[in-house]
Amino acid sequence: MTAELSPPRGRRPRNRKAQLADAAAELFGKRGYHSVAVNDIAAAAGITGPALYRHFPNKQALLGHVLLTGVDVLIEHLDAAIAEAHGDVERCVGPLLHAAAEVSIEQRELTALWRWQGRHLHAADQQEIRRRMGASLARYISGLRGLRPELGRADTELLAFAVMSVYGSVGDHHANLAREPFERLLARLAESVIRCAVVPAVDEPAAAGWRSRVQPAPSRREELLSAATRLFRDHGYHAVSMEDIGAVTGIAGPSIYKHFAAKSDILLASCRRMADRLRLGLDHALAEATDPTDALHRLTRSYADTVQRSDDLIAVYTNEVVNLPERDAKELRRLQRGYVAEWVRLLRESTPTLSEAEARVAVHAALTVINDLPRSRRFASRPALTTEIAELAMTVLREAAQPS
Repeated sequence: MTAELSPPRGRRPRNRKAQLADAAAELFGKRGYHSVAVNDIAAAAGITGPALYRHFPNKQALLGHVLLTGVDVLIEHLDAAIAEAHGDVERCVGPLLHAAAEVSIEQRELTALWRWQGRHLHAADQQEIRRRMGASLARYISGLRGLRPELGRADTELLAFAVMSVYGSVGDHHANLAREPFERLLARLAESVIRCAVVPAVDEPAAAGWRSRVQPAPSRREELLSAATRLFRDHGYHAVSMEDIGAVTGIAGPSIYKHFAAKSDILLASCRRMADRLRLGLDHALAEATDPTDALHRLTRSYADTVQRSDDLIAVYTNEVVNLPERDAKELRRLQRGYVAEWVRLLRESTPTLSEAEARVAVHAALTVINDLPRSRRFASRPALTTEIAELAMTVLREAAQPS
């Protein structure tokens, strides 16, 4: 998506707006929205900062243009696949899934941009993207209900959003897989989700356990950490000040420094806590498993449980590491890569014919399903959501293990 060189002086290219959009998308993807200045985008496109304002009023508008354009391309591809099938649900499933896989991979950088930088959009652009995607998604949910008539609307929506997570996962990794095999694998994983029989799942009542009637009050440090993590999740690290954190907890911003030396220290404490929880779940799964497949089952359920109990932490851990000081960010990225590598290792040990790239695609798809669905308010009240997301993730991993 690198922008073309600027034309000879005095000639303005007709595609200048597209050049700026490409340059912005590449820079936002590499460095994050807040780390990119308007002058950086202009320089990448071969023009001056003031010249950029002839096309976009500000950086936020540029991000909105990039993402809205990408959404329109996705909808166009999916609508074309449905039109070619003349409304035949069974007939259009395959072409539709392949079309979605094709455009997701083709616009991989835009997919990542939406997942990680979309919250920086102007509210009106966020609303417009949701409107366009919602109108399109409603048509696909209707088609899915024709394919799975035994399901209610809420169950169908859960599967539709899980499919979107499978495709969205391509923005979370850089697995080096050839284009056609990548598309076929992604479409297979998405179809396995559609066909998954575990939805709706039967609620599994929690095991009864002793609980003291008197719970210790959280320390001031814990209050601050919890409040800051929620604010980082909702607004992004750069948009939150120490004063904001203090206001939520009822103390003056400067008083926070008694517990944390800097805002980055709060972020680091939040990320390390999530990393520790994930490592603990991994260690237990490996210690108790009888074979690699059993370990994957245990690890998937452990991850689903941890994400459900740590929704703010997992969001910050996956989104905000880039904002840590470089030494700390490097260490956290190493932990993240090591955790995913254990999933990949177990999947390949259970299916030796699977390449590392194929295993990585499947693992990221499974993890993204678990990460995404609990964050949607529409699914929060489902009594067996943990069971459902764990089984959907295992369905993805099992499908990857099948011969193509």
